[in-house]
Amino acid sequence: MHPIRPPAVAGTFYPGQAQTLAAEVGRLLAHAPAPASTQSGLPKALIVPHAGYVYSGTTAASAYATLTAAAHTIERVVLLGPVHSVAVRGLAAPGVEAFATPLGTVPVDTAAIAALAHLPQVVVSPPAHALEHSLEVQLPFLQTMLPRFSLVPLAVGDATAQEVAQVLDALWGGPETLIVISSDLSHYLPYAAAHITDQNTVDHILHLDGPLTHTQACGATPINGLLLAARAHQLRPQLLAQCNSGDTAGDRQRVVGYAAVAFSEHHHGAH
Repeated sequence: MHPIRPPAVAGTFYPGQAQTLAAEVGRLLAHAPAPASTQSGLPKALIVPHAGYVYSGTTAASAYATLTAAAHTIERVVLLGPVHSVAVRGLAAPGVEAFATPLGTVPVDTAAIAALAHLPQVVVSPPAHALEHSLEVQLPFLQTMLPRFSLVPLAVGDATAQEVAQVLDALWGGPETLIVISSDLSHYLPYAAAHITDQNTVDHILHLDGPLTHTQACGATPINGLLLAARAHQLRPQLLAQCNSGDTAGDRQRVVGYAAVAFSEHHHGAH
């Protein structure tokens, strides 16, 4: 087992220098809207975009800002994102002991991954993780928000929603475990068309109504697994922020859509 997975997109998707990165994440979080998580309790799961910070950082920050009250409770983050460059069957663990970013290293919960070994859809694939940005770009936000946590990083390839939900159930835990699903929405539509398409996608997510297609969300597979698990666990979704690259740093001819959604556990008797 290789000990550490080094950053692949530091200096491209986000600043490569620790001080600059810390300042940028701090700035994004400071400008995030005050979390409305008091309405629905602390989030159990988040859907967060994974583009470069200039494009989707404001949307991502709105998700991570909801963790303020839970920062000392969360000890483990189950992080799922789609593979972009390496085809893989199932959900791929990285075969490493830690992930590094310019802000330091995050230990992998190797015991949790070992406990998944009996599930045929869980494989070990260092190549699936080596260049993958969808998980990596979430780490500086998590490192900034959470004093200490271990990571269960799974790069999701060809899998069914049921296979993903089964893995999420196995790792569900209690308030010490946060689930983060890394996904953007539509890709390369003109601005107005993307707006309509993404609104429809978000409506489906907010009604826990899958499955989404990969044209609706590049992380459709892990989202679909979360939607199944969220129904079973009676989670309540809440839209935190939504935009596209045409709203931030891109042109409006071909845009990528982003949304941040929090899912909270519904406690009976709570208003």
